[in-house]
Amino acid sequence: MTADEEWSGPVADSGDRHPVDERERRFEGAIWDVVSEYVRFPSGTVRRDVLVHPGAVAVIALDEQDRVLLIRQYRHPVGRYLFEPPAGLLDVTGEPAWQTAQRELAEEAGFAAAAWYVLLDTYLSPGGSSEAIRIFLARDLSPLANGRVMTGEAEEAHLPRAWVDLDDAKDLVMSDALGSPSAISGILAAWVARAGGWASLRPPDAPWPAREALERMGRLPVHSNEDT
Repeated sequence: MTADEEWSGPVADSGDRHPVDERERRFEGAIWDVVSEYVRFPSGTVRRDVLVHPGAVAVIALDEQDRVLLIRQYRHPVGRYLFEPPAGLLDVTGEPAWQTAQRELAEEAGFAAAAWYVLLDTYLSPGGSSEAIRIFLARDLSPLANGRVMTGEAEEAHLPRAWVDLDDAKDLVMSDALGSPSAISGILAAWVARAGGWASLRPPDAPWPAREALERMGRLPVHSNEDT
């Protein structure tokens, strides 16, 4: 180990981006793209393939008993049914993330919430994907009069709900019963936030520097700005 491998600065993510000499679009999909970039490091230039993702939101909805609302949904890439919080893509032009979260809670769970907060911002797989996700906390829940807004098909046609006590949900995460990254991150963040008296919560329209940086870098699919 050399001396420069001992970090002496602040432990916080930073935006020190390496220059890109060339960029090629390899694949354009319905939701995300794949690009190859030739990135310049001090030791030389290397190719890195990047999945360019529109980003997403997820909702940790807690009722008055501090039970977490989870839905059971099939995820074909892993071939499993996962218990997840309501979630969705940021794929509507100009729609703020908190409005997307409200829409997803209605469409996937059939609930509205009177109180909204930012719980956590994170990346899902930064080694290969630009997907950034904002996880909201929703409180003061009320069921929609006509049930959930049925807008999906296939995987989204049937989404059974489960209400899990927050302490039990934390234990499910730690016992490997739950594998969804939004469920794991959101449940643990909510459990920690509650232990701290909810002091870490932010307003629903709080700045999202990570996503703003991705926009500046062109890390959103050009077709993700179409209304869906």
